[in-house]
Amino acid sequence: MAIDKILQAEFSVEDRQIEQIISLIDAGNTIPFIARYRKEQTGNLDDQVLRRLAERLASLRALHERRSEVKRLIEEQGFLTAELAGAIDQAATRSEIDDLYRPYRPKRRTRAMIARERGLQPLADLLLTQPDQDTVLNQLADQLAAGHMEIADRETAFAGAMDILAESISDDAWIRRRLRHMLMQEGVIVSRGKAKDLSVYEMYGSFQEPVQRIAGHRVLALNRGEREKYLAVSLTIPQEQPESVLRSRLVTRSSAAQNWLEQVAADAWKRLLLPSLESEIRNTLTEQAEDQAIDVFAANLRSLLLQPPVRGHRVLGIDPGYRTGCKLAVIDATGRVLETGVIYPTPPHSRTVDAEKEILGLLNRHQVDLMAIGNGTASRETERFVHDLVQKNKIEARWFVVSEAGASVYSASELGAAEFPEYDVSLRSAVSIARRLQDPLAELVKIEPRSIGVGQYQHDINPKKLDEALKGVVEDCVNNVGVDLNTASPSLLAYVAGVGPVLA
Repeated sequence: MAIDKILQAEFSVEDRQIEQIISLIDAGNTIPFIARYRKEQTGNLDDQVLRRLAERLASLRALHERRSEVKRLIEEQGFLTAELAGAIDQAATRSEIDDLYRPYRPKRRTRAMIARERGLQPLADLLLTQPDQDTVLNQLADQLAAGHMEIADRETAFAGAMDILAESISDDAWIRRRLRHMLMQEGVIVSRGKAKDLSVYEMYGSFQEPVQRIAGHRVLALNRGEREKYLAVSLTIPQEQPESVLRSRLVTRSSAAQNWLEQVAADAWKRLLLPSLESEIRNTLTEQAEDQAIDVFAANLRSLLLQPPVRGHRVLGIDPGYRTGCKLAVIDATGRVLETGVIYPTPPHSRTVDAEKEILGLLNRHQVDLMAIGNGTASRETERFVHDLVQKNKIEARWFVVSEAGASVYSASELGAAEFPEYDVSLRSAVSIARRLQDPLAELVKIEPRSIGVGQYQHDINPKKLDEALKGVVEDCVNNVGVDLNTASPSLLAYVAGVGPVLA
């Protein structure tokens, strides 16, 4: 089915709309621009639907390119038939396409190749005919052994013939599809500890869970534990189940070849099919886990960006700390820095009296009515100090705990240095925390989305895929909320549909 027809069916939109949307995407227009300024062509589809459509379009095009590439490669070898080309065109997934290509894909020198070079293909073919008498099999095996110096005896000849058959059935597209489905439905992910001290992977030291039910975050945790050499992870299934599928394909009746063919089934499964399919399925699970994690990151980021702003207030930003103290920054209603400082109300210093004087002085001098406390290290102790200060001095100023995720990244960035060259890195963080209470969206767009830290395992995920998804969230949020052209920073304007980084 043509790509536009697939999209039309999946997204329930008219054929003409799909054509226009594809044309707009191909012309390089951003999703926010299309969603806001081309509504008549998209049928009022919102930005989230359009983004999913664009992702699906890219996926279908990649699949189409793979089909074309596989057909070209097989045709160059002279093996492309109309039936095979039709099967490739009908394949709905990358795995199905690769299964059909597998018998024709160049391989490194395998045991089956060596057996063919030694002339053992006729014996493999004879085994598949399943003769009633073993005499004919033994005669051919002896004949082939006598005719080739590298075939020591009859047993060596049979071993080579079985290698040929094992590779052949392991490349069978129907077999691979059937066994892949079986593993997905009935397989179990198993992990065991490789080290005495499993650190944070203690719960995975003796762990198993069905493939069907394993959660995405556990897949990512197992992958990391395996990568860090704490865990050995495998995919298992009762051996009899897949081997019975292979035997039913190879052994069609009782014959002299039955024992040999049953050995082929066992070898093909253990040596060739299980390692290959295990790798495929674990890759699939990882991709699914990454997609789930990215969805969580995107939802968390959207929630963070769309927190309501608190405009028209002077804010004292407090970046909590222990040894290095709590950094302070007062900003006016437009975000301009009025004054900065450092206090030491937390251990090991615990200079609460001096800290109280400093805070009270800042609040009075600048008529501050809101305080923003970062939620990082020493946040709880700092909040307790502020609470006691407010209660003791009957202060009307309110305080809020805000996310300081990515504040340290911003403070050490080129943008942070350009915006506040006169301030130390730690004081820039306090400014950022204050501004996050005032206008979260305007401040957070200055930070690379993946540095905001809105989920677990973000370092285990394909960075390009994560960046694209999170950038899309920022674009959608900025364009949903809108900006004030008179006060918006270049970082904010860069995400506006029709403006972009260059104009900003």
